[in-house]
Amino acid sequence: MSAKHIAIIGAGMAGIACARTLVQAGHQVTVFEKSRGFGGRMSTRQTVFGGFDHGAQYFTVRDERFALALATVPQTVRPWSANAVRVLDPQGRMVEAALPSRESHYVATPGMNALVSRWAEPLHEVVHLETRVVKIERDALKQGWQLRTTSADDAQHVYGGFDAVLCAIPANQLADLLRASSLAQPWQQALSQVETAPCWTLMLAYPQAMQPRMSTLGPQWNVARSTHHRISWVARESSKPGRSPIERWTVQASPAWSLEHINDAPERIIDKMTKGFAEVTGIRVAPGHAQAHRWLYAQTLKPLGQSYLSDAKQGLGACGDWCLGHRVENAFISGLELALSVA
Repeated sequence: MSAKHIAIIGAGMAGIACARTLVQAGHQVTVFEKSRGFGGRMSTRQTVFGGFDHGAQYFTVRDERFALALATVPQTVRPWSANAVRVLDPQGRMVEAALPSRESHYVATPGMNALVSRWAEPLHEVVHLETRVVKIERDALKQGWQLRTTSADDAQHVYGGFDAVLCAIPANQLADLLRASSLAQPWQQALSQVETAPCWTLMLAYPQAMQPRMSTLGPQWNVARSTHHRISWVARESSKPGRSPIERWTVQASPAWSLEHINDAPERIIDKMTKGFAEVTGIRVAPGHAQAHRWLYAQTLKPLGQSYLSDAKQGLGACGDWCLGHRVENAFISGLELALSVA
């Protein structure tokens, strides 16, 4: 098969897995990403107190292909032995019951975004960051596809000459882009069946407390799934390998509460979630740092049920964790299998 020039929209796990596979197969790729860096929801927020993995907290490995890919970056992947518990029963009574360890948990170091960034290193010269694709259209001059984009400074550009366009963005954003482009109408029905949930994430730092001298602040566990009406997950960031020792917690709200408060101001979210965090952990001292981040499409509740969408005749495709589920590995497999269908 002759080499193609392929545009990939999105530089998260699915997009980079797709791009690196296509490059390895001899194709030329150009990647467009609306954010400032790689990773998508595998993100790390850097602060003066250390990093926060404010998106995906960890990943598991079930597919041999994912395991083989991880073996290419052994210094980046570390096991995380978190002593997870479940806290607060539905009546609000504090209970702490250890969760069974079903499979190994892993993190990337020094932050979760490091894994995608490492895999993207050979692609840096063909990546356009802070570049939002607003329309996909036919390239009349080169008989392929062209992309209309806007950059961070609101400048508009047109990139053309693509044999195929593969989208690795959330299902809702993909549906909007396709509508704006008057493309792939048969996909709209399939995309409308995908259900995703938002998530408010709170990042708290307590610079007065540092590991291993942490016995004076908070619980002796590092991770908890909670039935608190606001809080569904808390994790001590400083317990992860390769992290700063300053006491830091990432707190994720429940999907229902996040949806109910989706348009609240960040200041209000910080106040409400900090109170919930105190009820879950018992930490009631004021944090030295508090920041909230809203993920509009955080968790796949109802996936597409197949690993990708593709229209080979037109040269269009789509992938993402929303195709198979919410796990990091789901995004990798989706991007890999879409690339293999093209390669």
